[in-house]
Amino acid sequence: MKSGSNLEKVLEAGHFAFTGELGPPRGANADEVREKAAYLKGNVDAVNITDNQTAVVRMSSWAASLILIQEGLEPNFQMVCRDRNRLAMQSDILGASAHGIRNMLCLSGDHQSFGDHPLALGVFDVDSTQLISMVRKMRDEGTFMSGAELDGSPKIFIGAASNPFAVPYEWRPYRLAKKINAGADF
Repeated sequence: MKSGSNLEKVLEAGHFAFTGELGPPRGANADEVREKAAYLKGNVDAVNITDNQTAVVRMSSWAASLILIQEGLEPNFQMVCRDRNRLAMQSDILGASAHGIRNMLCLSGDHQSFGDHPLALGVFDVDSTQLISMVRKMRDEGTFMSGAELDGSPKIFIGAASNPFAVPYEWRPYRLAKKINAGADF
């Protein structure tokens, strides 16, 4: 087992996993997360917690993930490349793992022009495939992206996403294969 998460156990057993998605609130209202979580409890194997979806500012994905853990649900913490550089990403990965978050979905992120801060600068220090590789190296090799050693590796089940309907269609299988080769577990 790479992370020991429920999602990993379900998928490793060859079962179809059921997940739900929870968009964090546009504020610090933890009760809103708890109310949404109540609808999912007992019905899903894990809950995808979005990371400023549609490029709109919301409670952080890993903060909402901690609330889900308190509510007895397993989060699938999402991280997008749009908003963080590699330093911030690695720091957040370590913090999330230290708090018991075991699943992570690595995404590029919606372009900031779609959201409520269209003048914000996109970071995109790494792309989603590089993010997957970075998490895998942290977990499996105990090293940061720089090559420096970690003091305790994160236990993370690494996820990737793919849109088969995005053009150019013929590139989609190759892009997904790159993510798998980079270290995606699901």
